[in-house]
Amino acid sequence: MLKALHTTIQNLRSNSSRQKSRSRQWTLLSLLIALLISIPILTVVFSVFTPAGEIWSHLASTVLDDYIKNSLLLITGVSIGVILIGVSSAWLITMTEFPGRKIFEWASILPFAIPAYLLAYIYTDFLDITGPLQNMIRNLFGLGIDEYWFPNIRSVEGAILIMSLAFYPYVYMLTRSSFLEQSTTLLEASRIMGYSTWQSFIRVALPVARPGIAAGMALALMETLNDFGTVQYFGVQTFTTGIYRTWFGLGERPAAAQLAAFLLAFIVVLLILERWSRNKISNEKSNSTRFKRLNRFELKGARSALAFTVCFIPVLIGFVIPMILLLEMFFSNLELLDFKFLELALNSFTVSAITGFLAVLLALVMAYSARLNPNRYVKVFNRISSLGYAVPGSVIAVGVLIPFGLFDNTIDGFFREQFGFSTGLLLSGTIFAMIFAYLVRFLSVSYGGVEASMEKITPNMDEAARGLGHRFSKVLRKIHIPMMSGGLLTAALLVFVDVMKELPATLIVRPFNFDTLAVQVYRYASDERLAESAGAALMIVLVGIIPVIIISRSIAKSRKSETQ
Repeated sequence: MLKALHTTIQNLRSNSSRQKSRSRQWTLLSLLIALLISIPILTVVFSVFTPAGEIWSHLASTVLDDYIKNSLLLITGVSIGVILIGVSSAWLITMTEFPGRKIFEWASILPFAIPAYLLAYIYTDFLDITGPLQNMIRNLFGLGIDEYWFPNIRSVEGAILIMSLAFYPYVYMLTRSSFLEQSTTLLEASRIMGYSTWQSFIRVALPVARPGIAAGMALALMETLNDFGTVQYFGVQTFTTGIYRTWFGLGERPAAAQLAAFLLAFIVVLLILERWSRNKISNEKSNSTRFKRLNRFELKGARSALAFTVCFIPVLIGFVIPMILLLEMFFSNLELLDFKFLELALNSFTVSAITGFLAVLLALVMAYSARLNPNRYVKVFNRISSLGYAVPGSVIAVGVLIPFGLFDNTIDGFFREQFGFSTGLLLSGTIFAMIFAYLVRFLSVSYGGVEASMEKITPNMDEAARGLGHRFSKVLRKIHIPMMSGGLLTAALLVFVDVMKELPATLIVRPFNFDTLAVQVYRYASDERLAESAGAALMIVLVGIIPVIIISRSIAKSRKSETQ
């Protein structure tokens, strides 16, 4: 009896030792992922110490001031724009009742489907001096070209307008989430004190929702600094256009990397703000509980019409009109369409699908490692791996090409010296480099979805499976993945769509003679031939509707909590 008990204890110790060993293996995998993902960012950071020669002084004396000034103007203008549109829409849709409110709950996210650069191309074609709107004005009033004033869309102000329309859904979603999480007791107390709808918004709801507003604004500004197509098309010089021009136009890679590091400094500030806001949101949620169903303010008459107008205009300008113009452009110019876009669609779908699959696979390893080892080291590794989404695609592209080029040159030099032949480019200018850049940029998108899905699985199921002798990998394969299939698919789709729309990184990293839908739209728009790329543009928008559907479903689920 004692011998059997001793044997059992020894087996348990042996199993525990094996489990700890395998657990450490998963931790090492997380560390490896973090190291690989951090290579581009570290490359850009350390490029600050690389001598750039006279080109840097040339940039500093000519265009650097414009890069800084225009970036600050964009940040300031877009901040105001997304707050005005996002916060007002979120408040009216969440806290008031008016005709069309339920439609605007999901319709306010529709501008997400159209990338900012595509929105810029469409509106420039529509508002340009030779566009349909100005032609109609001249014909209607009998005016000549020089006999009236019309605002110039190709300007900093135009870029601010376009980006505000494209990025306000970030603020709308996070602010609405904050409003839904507020205690109804506070709002009822404001009514008892005689506050009007406007006073309740200013004095009660808005201060409590500030963390959500700040977090949404930070995300919108990160996308603003990442944008290339809009600012390049409008002739607005920013760090993103400067990186591209310095790298390809001047051939100065060290200077381009240092411009990327300069831009990264802007992002670090925004990232700190976003992290602080997220922590504040967590505190707000833990200390603010909704005790019963939200009682919305009912709006009537002129107030109801005003609320409808406030919510309708951003959707109209940000999605409905561009979609109508794009469809009209597509069907009116079928004979001009470059059907090469079908081949480019295959390219885009291929790299997007591969990236989506790999991103989910890596995110699964990261999330499962954190589940097995809930310590600060794994959390730090995973946080490092998730930094890429905050870094502009142009910065990541520079950070990928420099070490890849160094690796290729080293291998090529070795084989030339030892064996007398050239290996050529092994990593630089390949699809592998593209996919790696995409993974660095969008891994955090998949990780957020995978982590949320895994947290819903009770730890008791893991313990029961391991008690039956199953290894960690088998538990993941047989239990977690089947139960998380919906979340994994959603994460893969979100990465797929982001890769489809990505322009800055694609322009810099793509292999020679390998274009995507986004690149084709950019090229034709730059040559004032947008009608020929209408097919590619329309496909990007239709694919972009996928995350809108996913987010709308999430809103529909959260709506149930309003009745609790």
